[in-house]
Amino acid sequence: MIDRLDILIPYWGDPALLRETVDSVLAQEDPRWRLTVIDDNYPGTAAREMLAAIDDERVRYIRKDANEGIIANFRSCVEVAEAPIMAMPGCDDRLLPGYVGEILATAELFPLAAVIQPGVRVIDEDGEPARTLPDLVKDRVVKPSGRGRQVLAGERLAVSLLHGDWLYWPSLAFRTDRIKAVPFRDEYPIILDLALVLDMVFDGDMLVSTPAEVFEYRRHGSSLSSEKLTDGSRFDDERDYFRGAAAQAQALGWHRAARAARWHLTSRAYAALTLPRALRGRDRDGVRALARHVLTV
Repeated sequence: MIDRLDILIPYWGDPALLRETVDSVLAQEDPRWRLTVIDDNYPGTAAREMLAAIDDERVRYIRKDANEGIIANFRSCVEVAEAPIMAMPGCDDRLLPGYVGEILATAELFPLAAVIQPGVRVIDEDGEPARTLPDLVKDRVVKPSGRGRQVLAGERLAVSLLHGDWLYWPSLAFRTDRIKAVPFRDEYPIILDLALVLDMVFDGDMLVSTPAEVFEYRRHGSSLSSEKLTDGSRFDDERDYFRGAAAQAQALGWHRAARAARWHLTSRAYAALTLPRALRGRDRDGVRALARHVLTV
């Protein structure tokens, strides 16, 4: 039996939302967890005071001397993880009570799985159920179908992720030794999650998807990726990444995966759906960048 799941929260944001995340960890039905909040020097002392008031030896708080940014904070989370399995929920997401139990049960059933994707509910800024077009596409179009826990690996997994990233990064749990072995890509901040998971897949790692809904992912309209939609910069990064991913797949002889990377269909479709917003905003540079992404293979 696995003795513990390390839950590491890279913190920068609203202390009230962090409180919800922390409370959701404290409410876990399975007690095999340790919570670490790594504060990226967010202004004020609210987070520190909140964590100091919790009388539970499984909870610890680390504050950085200076703000280093989200990618560096992800690295910090990975560096301090010690348990066999780790997770990095966002500081505004919520774990449902069965999260720890479901993750550890899945890890015990599939000890070679490097990544575990649990079932996810999407909520909005106010914590209410939400469903956006990207979420519908993830669930109904690109996510591999099947009942129960699904074991995915190799070219099949790479093709599905390159057709469309159906994962919810903050909900993922990782085998700690495997994520420690794969570097984060600083050059792709918007699709950092997809790049890291695909690097793991290209390196031979396995993913298990479980249908049990045990995580609430908070979707914000003001996120970094949303802000970069209409100016096209997000898609410039994606196009550059997909070129590299196609080369990685080709080197492995994964021709279907290489083709999926070159076509990146859902990414181009998303750019096409964003075009009207850029047109309404009379953003000529954004329109050109979006059109280039839609048309370029």
